[in-house]
Amino acid sequence: MNKNHFYIAIAFFGMINGIFNQIALLFALIHVQILAPALLFGSTGLTLMFSSLMVSTATIILAGIPAALYERYAGIKDESSPVSLWIWLAGTAILTLPAMANFFEYGL
Repeated sequence: MNKNHFYIAIAFFGMINGIFNQIALLFALIHVQILAPALLFGSTGLTLMFSSLMVSTATIILAGIPAALYERYAGIKDESSPVSLWIWLAGTAILTLPAMANFFEYGL
């Protein structure tokens, strides 16, 4: 499998989690509204989009931690191996499981 396909799948799962994970999105929305109310001009829509982006980014980062630990343990220095990309993809898919029910209900 091409590395670009891995990256597209990882970004897809991150996007699904950012849009459809209601608990994480609500958590991020409340904190953004409290900590940075003037950052997005007080617009609820912009704040919701920013919160969704934060959840998506956090999903990709958290799923990358086991892959990075594997690369460190295996001694991979230059580029990601297919094994570490599979670990990253599996981690992203596991973190997206709570959002999958909403994704299948509403669709894209």
